[in-house]
Amino acid sequence: MIETPAKIIPADAHQVAEYKHSCPLVSCRFDSLGRYLFAGGQIPSIQRWSLDSDATATFAGHDSWVWSMDFDPTAETLVTAGYDGRLIWWESAAESPEPQRIVDAHDGWARALAFHPDGSLVASCGNDHLVKLWNANDGTLARQLQGHACHVYNLAFTPDGKFLVSGDLKGRILHWDVADGTMVRELDAAAIYKYDKGFRADIGGVRGMTFSADGTQLACSGITNVSNAFAGVGNPAIVLFDFETGESRLLKIKEDLRAVCWSVAFHPDGYLIGAASGGSGGYLAFWDNQGEHEVFKHKLPNRIRAMSLHAPSNRIALAGDNSVVRLYNLGPKPEEAK
Repeated sequence: MIETPAKIIPADAHQVAEYKHSCPLVSCRFDSLGRYLFAGGQIPSIQRWSLDSDATATFAGHDSWVWSMDFDPTAETLVTAGYDGRLIWWESAAESPEPQRIVDAHDGWARALAFHPDGSLVASCGNDHLVKLWNANDGTLARQLQGHACHVYNLAFTPDGKFLVSGDLKGRILHWDVADGTMVRELDAAAIYKYDKGFRADIGGVRGMTFSADGTQLACSGITNVSNAFAGVGNPAIVLFDFETGESRLLKIKEDLRAVCWSVAFHPDGYLIGAASGGSGGYLAFWDNQGEHEVFKHKLPNRIRAMSLHAPSNRIALAGDNSVVRLYNLGPKPEEAK
């Protein structure tokens, strides 16, 4: 279960900075040391901002939008995944970044990637229905995992690195043994998927995916209660699994918002945080373990498509369709901290 909240105050979350880009944004990420903020948008490059000096750098190497990125445990190496199907390795702190390695990883869109906790492997997934494991030191293919029958949207390693989970368009979660590549079991997140018979279209999928720090819980975010696939009419939701038993419950937002929960993160103080956006605008919502609905939500100034949490500093970044990344502090407001 989610632990009792201790330090952060959801109602006091407040903006402390913003970083402007040249295009609508689709991804963002802090490096694990909290030095930099990275964002990708509707151009074939990503931008890096130094959080101490506001110095910037451009990482150019993809042929299309960059949807996902992750860092090795030292935060020295960044890997990015793009709509071009490529994975690119970078020196994260380079003054003049250049691709260190380019791998043609997937046939079609490479949707997500994740570093193994020990830094030895990089996992990726994409529109070719495949999950792949790459040797992080040289970019060679270590293993290919087959089992999905549609686009694979997201993946995550368990904190101990023994297992990998991958989630697809239809809310099917596959649990893999990293050591031998065997499928352990299947989990059901179909609550965040629908086939719209009127429009003959699939909508939904595992848009956000993350484990709690102790590995006991898995959160998968997306959209539920879809009434119109063409217009994307539905409500943001999170399927929260007890990873040992596979049992799940659906977390919702009290208000009838027209939105998708694009990103989800566990904060060590006991909150599950979701970033939702759509026709109703953008929202940042917080859940504890007291029920299915959020305990607090913030209406954001604009719609967003990605969120990144740096828990040690209580900072959260939100990348928006207005070409701006907003940086929030989750602690007390300055006047209350005195």
